[in-house]
Amino acid sequence: MCRLLETIQVKEGRLVNAGWHSRRFNASRKELFGIEMAENLENLVQVPEECRLGLYRCRVIYGEMIHSVEFIPYHYRKIESLKLVEADTIDYHLKFAQRDQLEKLFAQRGDCDDIIIVQNGCLTDSFASNLVFRKGQAWYTPDTPLLPGTQRAKLLGSGEISIRRITLENYRDYHCAGLINAFSDLDNMPVIAIDKIFR
Repeated sequence: MCRLLETIQVKEGRLVNAGWHSRRFNASRKELFGIEMAENLENLVQVPEECRLGLYRCRVIYGEMIHSVEFIPYHYRKIESLKLVEADTIDYHLKFAQRDQLEKLFAQRGDCDDIIIVQNGCLTDSFASNLVFRKGQAWYTPDTPLLPGTQRAKLLGSGEISIRRITLENYRDYHCAGLINAFSDLDNMPVIAIDKIFR
């Protein structure tokens, strides 16, 4: 049975960016199972009383229906270096709960804190984040993500980031890289100097 995952930030009892997560939840169920009916995750996920203060990671495991919902206290991880890891055949266009392929790539990080997955010469994502790269005052995200994330979609929708082709040949044209995900936007994401990205 194919199971999918949504990871949602819960801050002070509120599901953050619930609309974007609902959009992906609905699109994934339509693609895999042919389910046309759209759902709002805010109506399906109830935050328990003991998780209404502070920061939590809500893990929703689902298929045709929701199988489980888990709330885990969230702590930011320090990321200061990235290892480029090539994986031309990996497919993670849906957020599958089974992440064995990604974990094998993450294990290749060596002394670095995280990885950048390279596919056919193009930079895609880190282990658990989409990428953005800064040039001047502007931020750009690769046009080749493995999984277009909810934070990426939100920032593209607001015009705060733009899409570019970013490759092994040109990534050093940028000043730094950032990692965005459900918990990290442009204001609080890890920012990594380009010379801390290793091949």
